[in-house]
Amino acid sequence: MQIHQLSVSHDDRQDRLLLRLNTQDLQEFRFWLTRRMVARLLPAMGHSLVKLEASQHGVAATDADSQRILTEIKRETFLQQADFTTPYASKPGPRPTGSEPMLVTDAQLSLQPNGSLQVVFQEKNGDTGQSCHLDLQAPLVHGLIHLVHQIITKAEWGLTSPVMFEDSVPELFSETNPAPYKH
Repeated sequence: MQIHQLSVSHDDRQDRLLLRLNTQDLQEFRFWLTRRMVARLLPAMGHSLVKLEASQHGVAATDADSQRILTEIKRETFLQQADFTTPYASKPGPRPTGSEPMLVTDAQLSLQPNGSLQVVFQEKNGDTGQSCHLDLQAPLVHGLIHLVHQIITKAEWGLTSPVMFEDSVPELFSETNPAPYKH
């Protein structure tokens, strides 16, 4: 699957993020991300991104500080070159995850030998469910994290700005910012 565009928006009524992506072959994948899922997913993606950037061919960043610096440089370079102005093009076409967005109840991240981050979104509903596998190159991971950060700030979810590039997966909540609600 060749991803062409990403879009993240906030649905005020449902208080969820809608992640949409379309592919070069005109398929559209849509996912609902709850606040709780985002609070867990962002730090894990940031941690995985550091490892992904450090594992790129020709990179000699072996210690944690060098890896964080490298990731920050790559992020800044990406943000300077990224196109965040072209509107997302939602075209009629196949929607492999169904007519309604898939409610992500579980996610797994794994670094792949080809230099990508595999993200598996799952919707578990009792004994049934569905899943979707996405292989994201580092620039797409940077873009997705950036878009989610922009939207959660506008949504006023109260998530602290996570330090994305720590050795361990950071907590998104501080003593001044209470633990996430359960749903």
